[in-house]
Amino acid sequence: MECTVSWTGRSGARSAMGFVAETGSGHTLLMDGAPDASKPENGGANLAPRPMETVLAGTGGCTAYDMVLILKRGRHDIRGCSVKLTSERAQTDPKVFTKIHMHFTVTGKGIPAAAVERAIAMSHDKYCSASIMLGKTASITTSFELVEAA
Repeated sequence: MECTVSWTGRSGARSAMGFVAETGSGHTLLMDGAPDASKPENGGANLAPRPMETVLAGTGGCTAYDMVLILKRGRHDIRGCSVKLTSERAQTDPKVFTKIHMHFTVTGKGIPAAAVERAIAMSHDKYCSASIMLGKTASITTSFELVEAA
């Protein structure tokens, strides 16, 4: 796996802290910094997600992917899956994630709660490399709700 991240900002540009990531699979992802009123040359223009937001989003994508795959492989009638991640970061540099909570909403027909609990555990303990990696610095908790599809 590879990725090239390039700085797009220039002094006096709309965003002095803009970046574009080009992934090995041929996709691009924009990132930007937060505006800094005290030092505009050091801030972004809020034109794209922050780099750490993309880490959190990637973790959500990784675990949601696992959830759908595990439930489908278990022959459950899954119709939807979302995960809302909330986090806290250290106050000092490096401002690593210290707490992450993942709340899953799984929609389907007749899916037992135990199957969702098992899928979350399998993702968290075995398959989701992103959350396992972040678990080295952050306490990760989970919850879920199961919505019966019409």
